[in-house]
Amino acid sequence: MPSARHLLHRLRGQQRRGIRRKIGWAGVLAAGMALGLAITLAFAPARARASEAAPTAADPALEARVLAIAEELRCVVCQNETLAASQADLARDLRGQIRLQLQQGRTREEIVEFMVARYGAFVLYRPPLQATTVLLWSGPFILFVLAAGWLILGAGRRRRAEGGLTADEIRRVQQLLDEGARR
Repeated sequence: MPSARHLLHRLRGQQRRGIRRKIGWAGVLAAGMALGLAITLAFAPARARASEAAPTAADPALEARVLAIAEELRCVVCQNETLAASQADLARDLRGQIRLQLQQGRTREEIVEFMVARYGAFVLYRPPLQATTVLLWSGPFILFVLAAGWLILGAGRRRRAEGGLTADEIRRVQQLLDEGARR
C-alpha cells in the first residue's frame, strides 16, 4: 500500500508535467529563438568592421556587368557570400579577373564557364539541379521531415508513458488529505 507521502509526490509530479504540457513545443521554440537572437546580437559587433572602398572601373556600365556576374558566383573563401558581397582578397582578385575578361570581350556565359572550370560547380551561388547536387537541393527538406517525425514520435511516446492516477489512488489520496486536515 503506497504511503500518503508517495501518493502526494506522484500527484505533484503530474501537476508539473501538466505545466510542461501547457508550455508545449511553442514555448520551447520561442525560448530557442530568443537564445539564438541573443547570441547573434552578442557577436554582431565583432562582425561589423570598416573596410576600404572597392575599386570601381572607369566605366559604370562595365562595373554593373562585373557586379551582375559576381552576384552569381560564390566566394570560395567565405563560402556563404557572393563574390560581389565578399571583402576577401581572393574575391577582390576574382572580381578583377571578371572585369579583365569583360574588357577582353568575353560573354557572361564564358566567364562563368571559366570560373566553374577553375573552381568547380561549388563556385556557382545557385548550383543547377544535377545528379551530383540532388542532396544539396533535397537535404534541407529531408532533414526537416526527419526532425518533425522525431519530434512527433517522441511526443507520442511521452504521452503513452505518462500514466495518470487511477480512481482508487485518487480516492486514497483524498482520504489521506481529509485525515490530515482533521488532525
